[in-house]
Amino acid sequence: MRIDLSGLRTGPSQVWGALRLVPLLRERPVEGLRLHRLAFGPTVRSKVLITNTVSYHSYIPHGFVADWNRDAGDSEQSAAYGTQIVGKTEKILGMPMTTHKRMVQKAGKQRARFLPLHLAMEGYLALHFDAPAIAWRESSERVIHRGLSPRSEASWRGLVIPGLQDALRVFEIYEGQCGVLLYAADALAAAFVVPHPDDYRELHPTLLLDMYGELIYQYALMMPAVREFRARIDDDVDSLAGLRAAALAQNRAWAEFHDTVMMSALVDQAYTSERAYQMGDFDLVRFKPAFKPGEENHIGEAITDGDGRIAYLKTFRLSEAQVRRGYLLELLAAHDWHLGKASASIGTDSDALWHRVQAAGFDGLFRGKQRKAQ
Repeated sequence: MRIDLSGLRTGPSQVWGALRLVPLLRERPVEGLRLHRLAFGPTVRSKVLITNTVSYHSYIPHGFVADWNRDAGDSEQSAAYGTQIVGKTEKILGMPMTTHKRMVQKAGKQRARFLPLHLAMEGYLALHFDAPAIAWRESSERVIHRGLSPRSEASWRGLVIPGLQDALRVFEIYEGQCGVLLYAADALAAAFVVPHPDDYRELHPTLLLDMYGELIYQYALMMPAVREFRARIDDDVDSLAGLRAAALAQNRAWAEFHDTVMMSALVDQAYTSERAYQMGDFDLVRFKPAFKPGEENHIGEAITDGDGRIAYLKTFRLSEAQVRRGYLLELLAAHDWHLGKASASIGTDSDALWHRVQAAGFDGLFRGKQRKAQ
């Protein structure tokens, strides 16, 4: 899939220190779909049952409820710091725990509850989670019998991102705003899109509860303030009509620069998607990138219409270490988890690839004696 933001236009950015928020505006809301917040009460650790033997553990402060094409007479009501996916035998110690049955759960005739961003993160953690189909001699007993269980990743809550709380409190919400792009030191941190302006006003504060990657936390903490986009009007403007035309031209210039340069890494690449739930004419999907080291990579989830256009979107920017882990897992899985075949495909030797696997924390995939003999 590609991220199709047709129907959304870029508004003027607002700057707070190293953070830049760029509003996304709709001329017309998406018909037939609404989103609402579902609060989960105190900040507790949550457990989501993925299968009978696998569960996902994280701090999950809230969920979203999607409501689509609901009849007027249907009155049925419904209302990250660190993520980990583990097998049945693993134990996680810590704060009190709330259990959720699934990442996406039916909550009414035309209503579903899902866990924002955690749907996408669970998909990343579950990359090739099962045991290899072929038990090579160099494969470890652990990975043969248990796969990659457990897998874990760290993230930062919006509340601890320096400046984010102040930025969300003081920045203006524009008329027709249905989304926002959050940048730290002009690196895209996250995209958030909803179908209706009223949905955005309700869900705008939840950006503080979302999880963000390591890079964004570091940029917001250490990088200097970014420059504002300032309009420049020619001296020869001598009427209100000319001033209006010049201002509109500056708005178009900013939007074109943003959409073709700043946002291009998000929208110009192809993603692998998986449908998680069908909502009438809409599909809830999660997606992952091609995992290209050294480049910008986002995982996320979206609700798309029949033409593939985005009605809802949430993304999480992976750190370089997370990108490398995804790349290595895809590489090894593509070559049936054989170290020699995988290394030959990228023009290196087994020792070099083994060191990369070890640095990524996946050394438990291979036996000690056999991997030395590769």
